[in-house]
Amino acid sequence: MHYLLEDANLTGIHYYVLSLLYLNRKQVKSLGKYLSISLCWSCFKWFFSGIGDSCGFDNFPTLVLCLFKNTFYFDFSPTYIGCGLICPHIVNCSVLLGAIISWGVLWPYISQHAGDWYPADLGSNDFKGLYGYKVFIAIALILGDGLYNLVKIIAITLRELCNNSAKQKNLPIISEVSDGESSKLLTEQRKRDEVFLKDRIPSWFAVSGYVGLAAISTATIPSIFPPLKWYLVLCSYIIAPALAFCNSYGTGLTDWSLATTYGKIGLFIIASLVGSDGGVIAGLAACGVMMSIVSTAADLMQDFKTGYLTLSSAKSMFVSQLIGTAMGCIIAPLTFWLFWTAFDVGSPDGPYKAPYAVIFREMAILGIEGFSELPKHCLALCCGFFVAAVVLNLLRDVTPAWVSQFIPIPMAMAVPFYIGAYFAIDMFVGTVILYIWERVNRKDAEDYAGAVASGLICGDGIWTIPSAILSIFRINPPICMYFGPSAGS
Repeated sequence: MHYLLEDANLTGIHYYVLSLLYLNRKQVKSLGKYLSISLCWSCFKWFFSGIGDSCGFDNFPTLVLCLFKNTFYFDFSPTYIGCGLICPHIVNCSVLLGAIISWGVLWPYISQHAGDWYPADLGSNDFKGLYGYKVFIAIALILGDGLYNLVKIIAITLRELCNNSAKQKNLPIISEVSDGESSKLLTEQRKRDEVFLKDRIPSWFAVSGYVGLAAISTATIPSIFPPLKWYLVLCSYIIAPALAFCNSYGTGLTDWSLATTYGKIGLFIIASLVGSDGGVIAGLAACGVMMSIVSTAADLMQDFKTGYLTLSSAKSMFVSQLIGTAMGCIIAPLTFWLFWTAFDVGSPDGPYKAPYAVIFREMAILGIEGFSELPKHCLALCCGFFVAAVVLNLLRDVTPAWVSQFIPIPMAMAVPFYIGAYFAIDMFVGTVILYIWERVNRKDAEDYAGAVASGLICGDGIWTIPSAILSIFRINPPICMYFGPSAGS
């Protein structure tokens, strides 16, 4: 009887492995299919994109012109549709809700007070105008959500340590069930946990590495940027881990890194502390330090997530990140030098306008002048949205599961506040497709949604390489497809 049971178990395992291989083969085939479709579609869109920012399918007024002016339109982006297929429904709906609140209600209302709340003749990227509301209200939502979860996780960790119940596997516990499908999922989950936790990086190594990098930066950066004193660099490294957690959490939810947003916080604070004597340079340098820490944390967490899903070692993922960082230190400056020598980078009339250079410089100047230079009621609105983010998270934690699943996520809501509503429309289209797919065939949706989404995202991303090459050789799209009101309108 013992041998019969063992033989049955081996047969079941063999069948399970073969079924996984067959499924993986079909997933790869599906990924390749949709990668090709996405690549061809991106190439097709390029022919109609013309010269400038107002041509092509990316500016197609699918929801009539009046909504198009408020960035409510479907821009036929495979990347954002793919993100909608990957992200949970509540995340996509939260993004759309944030777009409706900001671009559908708040920004049009504030625009009606131009000339009263802020000067009416300011540019679209001036922090003393409407753009200031967009950026700082988004920052308030992000900080409210991220800091709440930071405090929550620290409190849970301390409680577990005090109760002496923290063990090696700090992952969610899955109850044992008897049906075959759930047993397979449980076996796969345990295997992922075992592989990922077996080669985890020691805490002492992470802490000592961060302290060492902080010491090197504190000693060298002031010699490169004299206005940025050593103690300001040290303060940046002390504050950065909390912001890095917020960004990693938000990136995990929305697949969208907001490192530039956190960099603006450091820029604004440091510029205001240094003052008019070198405050712009100090603020921009501090922004670079903050962004490098925050963005790297989010990238590394995404790599760990990929390693967990693909049964890869955490140490191998970390070493790969180190190798990629070392290569970037060489390739990135060479790429910048190539563009700097070949094109007139920064020219308002050139192909590479570098608008963020102007934006960040203006923010540093605004930081020198202080928060008092912000538009009217901007600080009050920021405080209100910060409190709203905390309240929403609190409601998600205290209400029953059948209620909390419908409460929006503030971190996801904040993304469209200053980016625009167009990508929220695309992600919502993706989540509608996934919802219908799950209703028609849930198993196929669970098996192939990730592969289809990855194909859509990769195909659109791959097209950026030939597009950049065509741009370097100054080969412009032959057609500009533009939509506007008729002469009689």
